[in-house]
Amino acid sequence: MSMILVWMVIGIGLIIFELLITSVVAVFFGIGAIVTAILLQFGLIESSASQFMVFAIVSVASLLLARDKLANWFRGGTKDKGGDSNFQSEIGERGTAIQDFANGAGRIRLNGVEWSAFCDEPLSEGETVWVVSNNGIQLTVSPKKPEKQALKEQSN
Repeated sequence: MSMILVWMVIGIGLIIFELLITSVVAVFFGIGAIVTAILLQFGLIESSASQFMVFAIVSVASLLLARDKLANWFRGGTKDKGGDSNFQSEIGERGTAIQDFANGAGRIRLNGVEWSAFCDEPLSEGETVWVVSNNGIQLTVSPKKPEKQALKEQSN
């Protein structure tokens, strides 16, 4: 097996691995491996030492320069607010009802995740909702964007 193919397989494998774990680190090493394979293909590098040096430099440079920009893309988020993972960060975010609410209960999609939700007002599938509070893994939502002061009072 040629070294070009080895570097390409390593690069693609790392990118696929990144999609499974979403740590936003492995993708940059995958990019470094693919760049190394391309440079090797065009004969710009030859020795093993230069291959590993290019791999290391490209991987670390891309990690340092682009990780923050790609982290939200891999983790998801809304345009209103980035995707934090703690429960209190969900308050004030916008989601979408993914089913009609029956007796005040239903399900919403928020940052790519489905949640059980409650609402005092009737909601239909596809409506935009705003998270006003949470009770563990069940959210309370409203079809109206809440005021910032009301959110502070409900979260305390």
